[in-house]
Amino acid sequence: MFKRQTTQVIAHRGSKGTRPENTLLAFQAALDAGADGIETDVQLSRDGQMVIMHDEKVDRTTNGSGLIKDLTLAQLKQLDAGSHFGREFAGTKMPTLDEVIQLLIADHFSGVFNLELKTNKIPYPGIEQQLATYFTQQPVPFRLVFSSFRAQSLVTLRKLYPQAEYAKLFKTAGRQAKQMERHQQVAGLHPDIRWVKAHRFWLPHMQLRPWTVNSPADMAYCFRRHFAGIITDYPARAVALREKIQGSERV
Repeated sequence: MFKRQTTQVIAHRGSKGTRPENTLLAFQAALDAGADGIETDVQLSRDGQMVIMHDEKVDRTTNGSGLIKDLTLAQLKQLDAGSHFGREFAGTKMPTLDEVIQLLIADHFSGVFNLELKTNKIPYPGIEQQLATYFTQQPVPFRLVFSSFRAQSLVTLRKLYPQAEYAKLFKTAGRQAKQMERHQQVAGLHPDIRWVKAHRFWLPHMQLRPWTVNSPADMAYCFRRHFAGIITDYPARAVALREKIQGSERV
């Protein structure tokens, strides 16, 4: 009898709903919540260091201002990346990619690490080569998935580092994503959950990981359809609901 897949819970920028996003605190909280995966974003500082932040500017999530690409790592490390979320998180620092990887290795993480290349607005020339070099020199004991809204970044990195998995992010551009999957340039699709519900009659369930799935109703929608994964700000909430919905099927 065919066994339906268990939907993986992937923590969006860590446990973004309960901790300052894309910080070591957020990633640790996601691990403690039992998340199957971590999703995060990589960009380059002015001095070419791989740093973890979603926005191209530091304004929203730190006490600083300006573009990441215009600030050195030393300047970025001076910023407070926690106070915007709550006073108790004051002094939290923006991490480098390597600091996140070392946290996961120390935690014996063996799930999915989904790294988004934030190259759709600022191309960050050479970031694909840097990532390929880094992961060649730093083997990881977990499943590595690269995603991006920018198709060319995925095509470029896949040639340099074919041993990872690749997934196309999209809000509405489903046609391009489906073409990339058809041409085996990506193995997974990461669509906006709103697109998923609007296209419910066309759903390649096996490697579909919608974002950002936060409401109990949206979580239940995905769990009942056994999507490959969901990307959520609330991993603890999602893990508990998955057990109620998919756990009851293991009778």
